[in-house]
Amino acid sequence: MRETRDMTVLVTGGSGRTGRLVAESAEAAGLGVRAVSRSAAVPFDWEDRATWAAALDGVDAAYLAYYSDIGAPTAADAVGALARQAVASGVRRLVLLSARGEEMALPAERALRESGADWTIVRGSWFAQNFSEGPLLEFVRGGELAFPAGEVREPFIDARDIADVVVAALTEEGHGGRIYDVTGPRLLSWREAVAEIARATGRDIRYVPMPMADYAAVMTEFGLPGPEVAFLTELFTHMLDGHNAHLSDGVRKVLGREPRDFTEFAREQAAAGTWKA
Repeated sequence: MRETRDMTVLVTGGSGRTGRLVAESAEAAGLGVRAVSRSAAVPFDWEDRATWAAALDGVDAAYLAYYSDIGAPTAADAVGALARQAVASGVRRLVLLSARGEEMALPAERALRESGADWTIVRGSWFAQNFSEGPLLEFVRGGELAFPAGEVREPFIDARDIADVVVAALTEEGHGGRIYDVTGPRLLSWREAVAEIARATGRDIRYVPMPMADYAAVMTEFGLPGPEVAFLTELFTHMLDGHNAHLSDGVRKVLGREPRDFTEFAREQAAAGTWKA
């Protein structure tokens, strides 16, 4: 274990799905936390490099979560540039959130590895929290989730496990130069995951598979720009083709325990009223 007293960690995307949890886990471990976003007290914007120096000033390590998707066309350049600036500022320990099985994420991973940083890459499967936060939430809450996943199975991971892995990588020796694939403990189809949520809430919530072309049309109707629709269509087509339908042991390797199960996640969120109509 590194000496965490007086250690300050920069958490990008500090108000986001993983950043918020990384900040909480880091604080619980006794680290100082600088959670940054565009609206934070110390602002940070991946697209405004003038904000980077103040965010990096005085921190010892950093968690990097690229704001849109790690496979986005702009990710590799931004991740590499921030990592190099971090190293030049004396911040050598960097942990990058990547995506398991996403070929489009490899350029950003390579940029981190070539930056001179003491790096760790954490590749997550689909988050359980995608059902409780973000654009899918309202559909689940409304009783019907239409999504282009067919019947493919995925080892959904609780993002709290990602946060704990990240903090371990930031504070413990032996994680430098390592890539960890992290997943939940079992495979579920989207239909099975929605059924778990329905049981936990006692509500009738259905999953409806839809063709990718139809989903692209829905994204367009919601006002997403054409290039973003094209990127997400390509991303989902690749990520939902079944090649990720297997388990990985990254959580066990790093934390020495099994990852949280989706049933536990569903029960907790249901008890919190997340999916009340």
